[in-house]
Amino acid sequence: MTYQPSGPTYGQATGEEKTASVLAHLSAIIAAVLTAGWLSFVGPLIIWAIYKNRSPLVRQAAAGSFNFNVGLWVMNIVAWICVFTIVLIPVAVVLFIIANILIFVFHIIGAVKASKGEIYDYPFQIRILH
Repeated sequence: MTYQPSGPTYGQATGEEKTASVLAHLSAIIAAVLTAGWLSFVGPLIIWAIYKNRSPLVRQAAAGSFNFNVGLWVMNIVAWICVFTIVLIPVAVVLFIIANILIFVFHIIGAVKASKGEIYDYPFQIRILH
């Protein structure tokens, strides 16, 4: 029995494409750690801009990562608004925790799939890039 990838793939992805796809997913985590979650969309956006016309696999990985991070960015804004209302601080804490868990879990799943040359479709995205 041979191994069949679970998700859609783009034929035989080159090593460079797999590396760039993995970086598209992991750059969001790196940026989130360095900027306390505020600029997690910048890394995927840069990779998308570089590879959008060179590799469909990398373009889709970076676009999905960017779109997912925009949703998390909106969640962070809502959480900060809740912090400033004082009464909703518990809601803000829950939103911050959820956003941080989501950013780590889903980007790591995306990076693992990208390392196999597979496409990962994030669960909830604000589809801006394609």
